[in-house]
Amino acid sequence: MPFYTKGDVRIHYEEVGSGFPLLVTPGGGLNSVASGWPRQVFNAMEEFKNDFRCITMDQRNAIGGESTGPVQVNDPWGAFADDQLGLMDHLGIGEFFFMGYCIGGPFAMKLMERAPERVLAAVLCQPVGHARATPDSMYNSGISSWGPELCAQRPEVTMEIVEQYLHNLYRLQPDFMYCVSRDFARSCPTPMLVMPDDTPSHSYEAAMDLVELAPKAQVTAYPWKEEEGLKAQTITQVRDFLMAHQPATAAR
Repeated sequence: MPFYTKGDVRIHYEEVGSGFPLLVTPGGGLNSVASGWPRQVFNAMEEFKNDFRCITMDQRNAIGGESTGPVQVNDPWGAFADDQLGLMDHLGIGEFFFMGYCIGGPFAMKLMERAPERVLAAVLCQPVGHARATPDSMYNSGISSWGPELCAQRPEVTMEIVEQYLHNLYRLQPDFMYCVSRDFARSCPTPMLVMPDDTPSHSYEAAMDLVELAPKAQVTAYPWKEEEGLKAQTITQVRDFLMAHQPATAAR
């Protein structure tokens, strides 16, 4: 199993396929792990391995994963971006596509903010975001499951640290995509494809606000996952979207 290490951060990652690089992160909130792909709405590593060099990873401190690092209270979204960009640096990859499920929606937005010259296009599949009806869905999930399990594994991590960490993830900017402002979305030049969902954590409201704000945002049909024919068409739409934004010099 390959690992990337930088200081006190250790990231487990996996690769499959060849072609232009596509970093894909599965859903699961703070428990986003590579072994979770079979449980996703569709397995991007399998779907796109014949089209792209697909790379995935366990996110830092995900329960059930093998990536570890400090609980970065002061800049939690930035720490995830550091891990993701650091992995790309480790692999010698400059430009790449990013596709994030669930919590990967905010990951995508933070990456596009931090490295707009590197992320050439992004797909946000069932992205989490702030919903007025269920504002603390993600926070409560972290408090009830992720936090206690992490504390049990890491004696130096207390629930007080967990609560501050989750506050800075989901309550410090209790609006939209959590990690970036609406002003950033309005000015973001990166092409993106949004695949909406509508659950207490997968905010349809935030997803559609992003589609309206971002100048180069496209959106799939909704709902798209329940009917197999439409789901297959939507996966094809994702593939076509990414193919259309490959650099002319990309090796095939």
